[in-house]
Amino acid sequence: MSLSLIIGAESLPNWRERALCAQTDPEAFYPEKGGSTREAKRVCHSCEVRAECLEFALRHDERFGIWGGMSERERRRLKKARTA
Repeated sequence: MSLSLIIGAESLPNWRERALCAQTDPEAFYPEKGGSTREAKRVCHSCEVRAECLEFALRHDERFGIWGGMSERERRRLKKARTA
């Protein structure tokens, strides 16, 4: 059974199919506390759907991992700056 059938096709944005992170080690995007985010951010910076990924993370209040090239702390700052 495919993931889209389990969670509903509309729940899986089509940008995810084009995301470079889907082709790399997912562990890099969820480093241990204090671990390096360098590799994940490098992948993100050359990804064509980086903006869509970041907006998804901001809209869904993603608390963990690197999304759109930003850590949770960086996304929190960006979200705060947008509302200020």
